[in-house]
Amino acid sequence: MQLDDLYRRVIMDHYKKPRNRGTFDADAVTIALNNPTCGDRISLQLILEDGVVKDARYTGEGCSISMSSASMMTEAVKGKTVEEALNLADRFSAMVKGEDVEFEEYEDIEALSGVNKFPARIKCATLAWNALRKGVEQQ
Repeated sequence: MQLDDLYRRVIMDHYKKPRNRGTFDADAVTIALNNPTCGDRISLQLILEDGVVKDARYTGEGCSISMSSASMMTEAVKGKTVEEALNLADRFSAMVKGEDVEFEEYEDIEALSGVNKFPARIKCATLAWNALRKGVEQQ
């Protein structure tokens, strides 16, 4: 199996079987963002306690890239400090812009590395990560 095929499978797995999709009943930081160029939209909820992302969930609609990226991001940041989560967001942004970045701690994210070949899709991939940044700033 070629790497592109594997990456496609990982993306489609997160799209068809999203992780952390839903909302919290408890109080959570809530951020709604959209990408007007393609219609993707996300509502991200974060439970932040003592500088740690205790939990993260999302709802929204969009392409397989934006929704799988949200699924991957919520998985990756749970249990991380805010600083670690923001570092992941920075590394993710660098990766989708073509920089060589590895995610040893959560390899599924690397499936989105090919987005840099399609500049219009970078905004799709980074939508959830931008919501994360905004949510942390609100807190």
